Amino acid sequence: MNYRHAYHAGNFADVMKHAVFALVLDYMKRKDKPFFVLDTHAGTGETDLTGIEAQKTGEFREGIARVLAAPDPHPALAPYLAALPSPLGIYPGSPALAAKLTRPQDRLAFCELHPEDAAALAARFRRDARVKTHMIDGYTALKSMLPPKERRGIVLIDPPFEQRDEYDRLVGALNEAASRFATGTFMIWYPVKDPSVSGAFLERLAGEGPAKTLCLELHIRAADPTRMTGCGLVIVNPPFALTEKAPGDKSTARSLMDWLAQTLAQAPGARAREEWLRE
Repeated sequence: MNYRHAYHAGNFADVMKHAVFALVLDYMKRKDKPFFVLDTHAGTGETDLTGIEAQKTGEFREGIARVLAAPDPHPALAPYLAALPSPLGIYPGSPALAAKLTRPQDRLAFCELHPEDAAALAARFRRDARVKTHMIDGYTALKSMLPPKERRGIVLIDPPFEQRDEYDRLVGALNEAASRFATGTFMIWYPVKDPSVSGAFLERLAGEGPAKTLCLELHIRAADPTRMTGCGLVIVNPPFALTEKAPGDKSTARSLMDWLAQTLAQAPGARAREEWLRE
């Protein structure tokens, strides 16, 4: 993939990723003890939806705009929706959401390798004493920043998937990081374009990945190898906020994914999926 996030901010993939991320952050605050947030591929932190890039594609209109227009949003969206500015001229990326949803005692590290994006990220959070920004490769950050002193936290791994060996790097980095930070919650976002490629990634994790690994997928149309038709999250040590039962005897995560699939569908074949890769 060739991915510049400004063109895709607020699209269905952002909604799915950020809604779950916000729910996990909210759950972590149920305990008074501080926690650590590591965003390995943070980007610029937020995107102007009135900018040239976002307006050129308009993908946010089929993503967050639909969610905000829904008459009866899913209850699990509450932390995510509460963190959005009103009116929604600026879409908060994962760093902005993390900063909004954490407390004074929590600690955050945002990593970005692209020089211009890293500079924008640093400028955006320069006055937040809880935040440290780093112009560093995200996989290097996993090695150097884990385990955190807090011994509890969330690690979001959201690479651009521009490298052919990205999935191989992900599997190796996740296994190593989870072995050093066994109590952490890891969230790995991935695109679904060719289902055989993402499927092979999940098969590897099912065979050799960390224990307690959950997979969530959201598809907005039937599979089409020429375009991205869905996305997924691999979650190691998912919190109870995701796995507890919702009405209808589904997990909260699956119930939310089903709602998003219905709300954000763009063509026939939209659906959601939940699978434990390793329990």
